[in-house]
Amino acid sequence: MKVTIGEFQNNVELYQDKAEREPVAIVNDGETRSVLVSAALFETLVKGRLSRAVEHLDEDTLAAIREARVSEEYAHLDALIADWTP
Repeated sequence: MKVTIGEFQNNVELYQDKAEREPVAIVNDGETRSVLVSAALFETLVKGRLSRAVEHLDEDTLAAIREARVSEEYAHLDALIADWTP
């Protein structure tokens, strides 16, 4: 769905609701300048692609990190950092 910036400004709440179902392209001077998407879609698109403070991670992500294990096939790589100090 595409709307002009004027339409969007006059009906922000309407287009926020529509963005829950499909992206809303906001057009200015014939050019798409922004796209409004649902918070759920945004999270899906960016999760794992941005660094975040540990305090902002959800419990499922924290549990996955706690339970993660490196495969034994990579154990030999430990030797590469054995003497490393920060």
